[in-house]
Amino acid sequence: MSVAVDLPSGAASVTTAWEEPDGESRGVIAIAHGAGAGMDHPFLVGFAAALRDAGFTTLRFNFPYVEAGRRMPGPAAHAVLTWRAVVASIRSERPEAGIWACGKSYGGRMASMAVADGLDVDGLVYLGYPLHPPGRPEKPRVEHLPAVHAPQLFVEGTNDPFVQPLSQLEGAVASCRDARITWIDGGGHSFEVKGVKRTADVVGAGLAPLVVAFIDEVERH
Repeated sequence: MSVAVDLPSGAASVTTAWEEPDGESRGVIAIAHGAGAGMDHPFLVGFAAALRDAGFTTLRFNFPYVEAGRRMPGPAAHAVLTWRAVVASIRSERPEAGIWACGKSYGGRMASMAVADGLDVDGLVYLGYPLHPPGRPEKPRVEHLPAVHAPQLFVEGTNDPFVQPLSQLEGAVASCRDARITWIDGGGHSFEVKGVKRTADVVGAGLAPLVVAFIDEVERH
């Protein structure tokens, strides 16, 4: 399955993986990759599988720069347009379904920019929000976050170099309309924990219950 994206440079399409749970679906979770890996990274595959086990439909997708064979992300506007196209595709398939936007690092930040710009989703989940480049806390990427209307969950490792000092992220989250942080003690940017050997798919799957608990909380209110 692919989704068409109208970029300023012309029409493009991105690869997607639409996968269903065994029983009735609770909603659709769209999952974007980080800057350095595509949608088939084992972390995302394991994460999505665990969400399906919890009853959700998942849609993993690539950004256009990955489809073009490039390693570095293209303009942020291209990623925002991709998020818009993906959510529109989901709505055409499941008009009544709840839609949750989730992204690893870069993919999550691009989702937040799309929602701040008006994209409508039920909630956002960031797996390692890249608050600033490592070692550059004076370059925060937060100015748009107060404009995000949907509930937000930041899942962050306490040893992630992209969110040091941790108090800076806490301040950014406090500026949001409806946001909370779940800390992974000792976790790095990919949620690896020193001295604990786990494959990437297992690490990803381990975060799914946190996301399900967040969705449950939002839906209760």
